[in-house]
Amino acid sequence: MSDFKTVVEAEEIVNYLKQEMSLKETRQNILYQRVIARVAQQLGISVSSLEIEKEADKQRRELQLEKAADTVAWLTDNMISPHDWEVGIRNRLLADKLAEQMFGKEVEKFFIQNRASFEQIILYRIVVANDKLAQELYYQIEEREISFYTAAHNYDIDQNRRRLCGYEGPVYRWEIETVIASVVFNTSPQQLIGPIKIEQCYHLLWVEEHIPAELTQSRYKELLNHMFKQWLNSEAQQYA
Repeated sequence: MSDFKTVVEAEEIVNYLKQEMSLKETRQNILYQRVIARVAQQLGISVSSLEIEKEADKQRRELQLEKAADTVAWLTDNMISPHDWEVGIRNRLLADKLAEQMFGKEVEKFFIQNRASFEQIILYRIVVANDKLAQELYYQIEEREISFYTAAHNYDIDQNRRRLCGYEGPVYRWEIETVIASVVFNTSPQQLIGPIKIEQCYHLLWVEEHIPAELTQSRYKELLNHMFKQWLNSEAQQYA
């Protein structure tokens, strides 16, 4: 008969978090929750029962929990009570409301001030180690003796870029070398650029498309979360 115990004590959980180097992160998240609760109370921000119910219904639909029994089984499997679930929902909604009130307008202002940083281009690149080869490829592409993509596939020094025929995808200004960014973001699409020497290599570039900066919903949320997290880190230092 097995004597294996399924009950996990609190001390075991703490020790496991220590061993997995996760205790600090867990402690930090608890401190974040304290900060959010304190400041939300000061600002008069709260979450209603109706809002919690609406979010719970949304989660049930996403998890395809069609019956009450399905929800109970899911909660049991995750070792949480209905009360725990509601408190978790309340905490997340409270954090969202606080972040929106504190930094919603700041996100738009930051985006406008830094719009250039959010512009993208669809970039193709050929990198070769020889100046003469780079010049020869430039003239061949210009004269349409060979396509940019074929040249990249045949001559690029990077195996992965050869496989992708020079494709580097949508890139931000800050993701590429400064000397290249200053050129490609100020050149009209569909023009061959180069060769540009960087260290010991020569780069030929082709911009397929400029993608204007746009404050999409996902980007707004990303910036909002970043600002909120920075603020939380600063506030949580009081408990360190």
